[in-house]
Amino acid sequence: MSETLRLVQSLVSERKIKVSAHGARELAEDALLLEEIATGAGDAIVVEDYPTDFKGPSVLVRQKDEKGQLIHVLWGLAKGQSSPAVLVTAYRPDPERWSPDFLRRKK
Repeated sequence: MSETLRLVQSLVSERKIKVSAHGARELAEDALLLEEIATGAGDAIVVEDYPTDFKGPSVLVRQKDEKGQLIHVLWGLAKGQSSPAVLVTAYRPDPERWSPDFLRRKK
């Protein structure tokens, strides 16, 4: 498992979460609620891991919303910080751009 995801899951379980401005817009656009994303974080599956990103480690995960539909969430940590977990963005993935399980980008 990704160390970034492990830390994010721990922080989310403690409700140590910050939502970026971009993340807030994306939540609104796709009618997603922070509570359902936080609840689903424990069962997240890594899609892409960015442990050395220049802004700080981040991880794109696939998880479920409250209706059981698959969504993508990009979680991160500010560079040099170990808290809070930052919800960078969350969205409903486009089936035209992703494999049927939403774990791999189509080429």
